[in-house]
Amino acid sequence: MPTRLPFVLCSLCLLLTHASSALAQPRVVTTIPPLHSLTALVMEGVGYPQLLLKGSESPHRYSLRPSQTRLIASAEIIVRVGASFEIFMNKPLRALAGDAVVIDLDKIPGIQYLSVRDHHEHHYHKHHGHGPARDPHIWLHTGNAAEMVKVIAGILSGKDPENSALYAGNAARTSIRLRSLKVEIDRMVQPVRTQPFVTFHDAWQYFTAEFGLKFVGALTLNPERKPGARRLAQVRETVRKTGARCLFSEPQFPSSLARVVVRGTPAKIGVLDPVGTKLSLGSGLYFSLMRQTALEITTCLGSSGG
Repeated sequence: MPTRLPFVLCSLCLLLTHASSALAQPRVVTTIPPLHSLTALVMEGVGYPQLLLKGSESPHRYSLRPSQTRLIASAEIIVRVGASFEIFMNKPLRALAGDAVVIDLDKIPGIQYLSVRDHHEHHYHKHHGHGPARDPHIWLHTGNAAEMVKVIAGILSGKDPENSALYAGNAARTSIRLRSLKVEIDRMVQPVRTQPFVTFHDAWQYFTAEFGLKFVGALTLNPERKPGARRLAQVRETVRKTGARCLFSEPQFPSSLARVVVRGTPAKIGVLDPVGTKLSLGSGLYFSLMRQTALEITTCLGSSGG
């Protein structure tokens, strides 16, 4: 029996060390699935972030549940797009976040952003913190995603210096994967680059700009406001004049509106989802989201109308 004592003590020490490490993991909360995925990639081997909005919950208009307010109150790091996107969080953050580090990704250096477009002209701008309102859908661009993981890794390292090398390595590997993803999607969409299309919600200009796709119009800038008859007629005319091959709706929008727009035209209806509400949560979601977007676009634009 005594000969087993060192083994037992060693095992106990390992368990205690593991438990201490688990307790020391930064408590990280993210807002939407794509940011959760990117953060999970950076934290791989150390911990796992919490996610506030799941399923079809919209960041544009939302009321926090008690369990979610507790998550925010206990968080050390909160990752979100920014104050203009997750508006529902602004007051709770002031009241509950305490000393938590809030990472507003729309303010980090290196992000390429686009102004909210008026459907006449749109160009890339570097972030200067002033000027026209910015389109918040910044994650739908692989270069921006690479900048995000770099910053997230840096903040995590500040909170948890013991694992800084692991965070940095994870971020570097993710950046390499993102560059490969860009090449992959470039090849996927090459056959349909000249095919015009419209979208229900103008959430896709980062994706279309990065991959050179021919967007010609959107039904609405604000997904919480149902477009009126006049706007439906305007976009219907755009579909006719441009020969748009597809109208891309989103899961939360009624399909009846899309049918009204394309009725009497060769355009087909597809569905795009900027936050991946139906994809499996986890570190792989971001890559699945971008690939699924490219696949849906190429499938719809590449098919013959009817």
